[in-house]
Amino acid sequence: MSLDASYLFASLIWGSVGIGFWIYAKKQSSFIAFLGGILIIAVSYLVSSALLMSVICLGILALMYWLHRQGY
Repeated sequence: MSLDASYLFASLIWGSVGIGFWIYAKKQSSFIAFLGGILIIAVSYLVSSALLMSVICLGILALMYWLHRQGY
């Protein structure tokens, strides 16, 4: 696991976004936001590359947006 500045910054940002979605989902009873928040938090802990972490988290956000637009 690398502890360079870009990895730490990306992990902080994506972990915060995931926690924000998790809190929002808990208050609004939204399963998609809850699952997306948990996945983003997990990715921020498990992926050791800042670029790969950002790409995966953006993909999760895009999937959440698409599912929301589909009515889930």
